[in-house]
Amino acid sequence: MDVNPQTDPIRSPAGLRSAASSLEDRHRASNERERGDSLFGFAWFLLKLVLAVLILRTFVIAPFSIPSESMLPRLWHGDYLIATKWSYGYSNYSLPFDAPLISGRIFASAPARGDIVIFKHPVDEQDYVKRVIGLPGDTIAMIGGQIVLNGEVIPKEPIANFAFDVSPYSPCGYAKVEERVTGERHVCAYEQFRETLPDGSRIDVLDFGLSPGDGMPLATVPEGHIFVMGDNRDYSRDSRFPALAGDAVGMVPMDKLVGRARFVFWSTDGSARWSEPWTWFSAVRWDRIGTTL
Repeated sequence: MDVNPQTDPIRSPAGLRSAASSLEDRHRASNERERGDSLFGFAWFLLKLVLAVLILRTFVIAPFSIPSESMLPRLWHGDYLIATKWSYGYSNYSLPFDAPLISGRIFASAPARGDIVIFKHPVDEQDYVKRVIGLPGDTIAMIGGQIVLNGEVIPKEPIANFAFDVSPYSPCGYAKVEERVTGERHVCAYEQFRETLPDGSRIDVLDFGLSPGDGMPLATVPEGHIFVMGDNRDYSRDSRFPALAGDAVGMVPMDKLVGRARFVFWSTDGSARWSEPWTWFSAVRWDRIGTTL
């Protein structure tokens, strides 16, 4: 009997092409699944990262920059600091975009005298940084540039001059007591004083002589408020003056507190230029980084 040979469909050219096509389809589908899984995984990672940053920024810490010299000698124009958000409790100012979701403050606690605090201006709600001097119920006055707190004059003694390198962010002002150029260094100095608060903590301050802020009639800090001052006493519009938008802060409601300044994590003297990359490094005040507050 004649037998017609049967062609193996797998080994035939058509079968091979069909098998190859099937393998390519499976490989393509596998790649698409992997790509989809990869994109989903990346999106999920980004979402978790955003949530982590949001939680950190809202409840733990937040960065702030110093735009003026009102807190010299402790904080310099060009410093970038970290503030802890939990120090005085949470309010709507703790939330992104100051979302009005919290009434008053929760887990509230009062700052201590001498704390450097971040708060919202009572009028224009811009971020400000000052030092706490008076607490609710305290009486406070200024006589001849000295603080009188609860009837006691805060001791103020001269110490070594505050010297610094002149830069775009730190010019040598009118109240200088010394200015010199030595080699590549241009140095300026101001008179510096040390005040001792009732709890024994010490504050180094600058005072350029008698000015309008050196005299203030006796006032009582209202309940729920604090009295704040800048360490650069003649260059600070603080609680010694009535609150005005873009100007002095008056007595600050504690509900406006945002956090407590803790340490400087970056500092620049303002001399960096984008067109000259080497100045990005020469402008950094390396010795300021890590300064605790």
